[in-house]
Amino acid sequence: MGHSHDHSHASGRAADRARLRLVLAITGTVLVIELVGAWLAGSLALLADAGHMATDTAAIVLALGASYVAARPAGPRSTFGLHRAEVLAALLNALVLLGVCVYLAYAGTMRLVDPGTVEVEAGLLIAFATAGLVANAVSLLVLSRSESDSLNLRGALNEVLADTLGSVLALAAGVVIWLWDFQQADPIASLLIAVLILPRSVSLLKDAAVVLLEIAPRDLDLEEVRRHLLGVPGVVDVHDLHAWTITSGIPSLSAHVTVTDACLAERGVGATLDELSGCVSDHFDVRHTTFQVEPASHREHEDLGEVH
Repeated sequence: MGHSHDHSHASGRAADRARLRLVLAITGTVLVIELVGAWLAGSLALLADAGHMATDTAAIVLALGASYVAARPAGPRSTFGLHRAEVLAALLNALVLLGVCVYLAYAGTMRLVDPGTVEVEAGLLIAFATAGLVANAVSLLVLSRSESDSLNLRGALNEVLADTLGSVLALAAGVVIWLWDFQQADPIASLLIAVLILPRSVSLLKDAAVVLLEIAPRDLDLEEVRRHLLGVPGVVDVHDLHAWTITSGIPSLSAHVTVTDACLAERGVGATLDELSGCVSDHFDVRHTTFQVEPASHREHEDLGEVH
């Protein structure tokens, strides 16, 4: 069962990489188009969308690189492999997004306070924003078809989603300027794009931090795990219970389990371990587990710990 799970995880990663490569080609092309459009139209909203496209391009390159590194086999020292490379990429991705938010907030505010002599060409803004919207919609469709829960894929999906909404805002600003010559619509749209990006980048940052700080997965209740393990025949105590995530989609768990001497003598350690592993796998979908089985007569030698 563990082997098939690893195989499906690996095939899912390969499919994710193919999706990321396609989105990278689309995003890179639109980045160039929108940069040219921002320069020709004099639009801050289009520049904001292009700036975010630039972070998308860098983030997807980073995500692809991290995905390849994470797929490398474990080594004599990197015993878990390099799965955390994916999480580090997601963390950097989130930090870059936060930087983009700060820049957009500053530039948009400055344009509102001091519009200067910049005149936005509404027709060009509408044309280039429409091109960006179509490309983002295609990228969104490609990424959303993945069934995995990869942090990097989520990061790319979040960015493309924000880009799609950003393109909508830039298009709306172009329409407003075209119809009413309200030039302030452009910096207002750029500020709204920053507001759209912020919560997604904070969420991605939080999720990456949870993995790196080895906090128990949000959907795994350790007290519930303890109750299930105590229900295994012969188990009298569960302590030093730890849970963490190696990388997105790979939760892990370890525990010291005290079993009666009579049960161990009758069933042996192997059968007890099988039942403990099956319990956690079946009820909580955690397949990477380590149990230290201790006879009850050995309890006085154990320094009992608390749940972490």
